[in-house]
Amino acid sequence: MVRFQRGDSDALGVLVRRHEVRLYNFALRHLRSPPAAEDVVQEVFLRVVEGAGTFQHASRFTTWAYTIARNRCIDHTRRASLRRHPSLDAPGDGADGDGAPLGERLADPGASVERQALGGELSVRIVAAVEALPDDQREVFLLRQIAALPFAAIAEIVDVPENTVKSRMRYALDRLKLALGDFEEYARALR
Repeated sequence: MVRFQRGDSDALGVLVRRHEVRLYNFALRHLRSPPAAEDVVQEVFLRVVEGAGTFQHASRFTTWAYTIARNRCIDHTRRASLRRHPSLDAPGDGADGDGAPLGERLADPGASVERQALGGELSVRIVAAVEALPDDQREVFLLRQIAALPFAAIAEIVDVPENTVKSRMRYALDRLKLALGDFEEYARALR
């Protein structure tokens, strides 16, 4: 970021390559729409370019970028809730856009039919369980698990104390464990 602020335009490309995939994954998990997630990532880097002169380095670049991404996701969700009709960009019936359901993308190609079926069911249930989390818990869970951010950075992004972030993560994990408890026996059998 320092190089970009000093006028090195190639530094922006380095920042984009280094952070775009994780930002995209965060936005995708938050919005559940690939086109909307792509828009958010573009908006993040547009804001980075526009705000480069004011970035103070008081926090890490990743914290700043995820704060922007989070705010863009919140804005997108608010706008979508005001629509009277469903978005054409919304994924349909669990497909990921190329026709392959999530379960097929995650299943081991060499697995048995039974294992594939259970893996597909588990994938669907995991996605549903994460989506069912309260917004504040889902947000912390995604920032921690998808973006791999430390709790201190998440606290700065969501503007709450670090202990609150840790509590939200604990509650999210408890809810996920409860929601996915049916698969505990199956997981033990795979070991």
